[in-house]
Amino acid sequence: MSFYEIIQKFPYEYVHELIYNATEKDVINALHKENMDEKDLAALLSPKAESYIEEMAEISHNITLERFGKTIKIYAPIYLSNYCTNGCIYCGFNHKNKIPRIALTTREIEKEAKIVSSYGIQNVILVTGDNMKKFSFDMLLNSVALCSKYFPFVAVEVPSLTYDEYKMLHTSGADGLTMFQETYIEHLYPKFHPHGPKSDYLKRLNTPEEAAKAGMRLIGLGALLGLTDYRIDTFYMCLHSRYLAKKYWKSHISASFPRIRHAAGEYTPEYIVSDKSVLQLMFAYRLFSHDAGINISTRESASFRDKLMHLGATIMSAGSKTEPGGYNKAQNEASQFNIEDSRSVEEFCQAVRNQGYDPVLKDWDNTMQKLI
Repeated sequence: MSFYEIIQKFPYEYVHELIYNATEKDVINALHKENMDEKDLAALLSPKAESYIEEMAEISHNITLERFGKTIKIYAPIYLSNYCTNGCIYCGFNHKNKIPRIALTTREIEKEAKIVSSYGIQNVILVTGDNMKKFSFDMLLNSVALCSKYFPFVAVEVPSLTYDEYKMLHTSGADGLTMFQETYIEHLYPKFHPHGPKSDYLKRLNTPEEAAKAGMRLIGLGALLGLTDYRIDTFYMCLHSRYLAKKYWKSHISASFPRIRHAAGEYTPEYIVSDKSVLQLMFAYRLFSHDAGINISTRESASFRDKLMHLGATIMSAGSKTEPGGYNKAQNEASQFNIEDSRSVEEFCQAVRNQGYDPVLKDWDNTMQKLI
């Protein structure tokens, strides 16, 4: 059964009713379950569960300590190109936005890699806009091979590709994929993605599965919080995470909880997502998926990210630049979105230690994989 077929079993109206009609008793029952089902998940995402946020926090903390210990995996994004043919109304890379368009050359990519590597970071994610004429698949393939010389772990956040293309990327050194659905609510998806390759809802929904089939070791999911009803979107993302974890057990699944930030185009979100709401979504996800990673990027403030180390976060970016060539020469007007936590990698790692956690700059080595 495909994930799309699973979603069809949980139509929007039904999920809305599950979440907004959940009772206090439903929440209490869910909190005491070892293996939660979809109705339990809905209860923990419900407004009624807000009164139990402290209990959820404690359980989330304990599960995370048991599964991950007191560690935070550190990574950084490297943006390769911001050329894009999509019309995503919330994104700074929207092709209609008047921003400087940049596609890095091989030499410039290597310069970015050297700078990020000099910070001590050994995990990177390569990011591009969706324009294969300005930044082709062959260029992406070469970029992965190049960056694999500097980093033991390389992931990609790029346009939806085919199984064969992901297999080629994996062979060249890519071990992870991040693919945000943005919103799982099918009837609302076209509103935010009116045209361009990304307007294909089903293709994007199926993309993480193609990458997992191709052998990607880490699959990162996410819904962009603020586009739609964030409780419902998170419900679907949790189902997606569990589906992939069961079907592709060799891949580790993680989820991000990104809130819309200021970007070119000045999109104003319809839903305001408070810090407390982000916490509730995180806790519900952790209680539903004990072994999944939770990724909190520099979209969030330094003070909030420091708190999240104790509350379920396991993966965090540091020293991030969200524009092509940003580590060598910052061009903020070319960025995808504004970051909130501007600490350097060294400052962030020290903050992790100050919280009693260990910053993990490297947790994988391809040389060991070859020996095995």
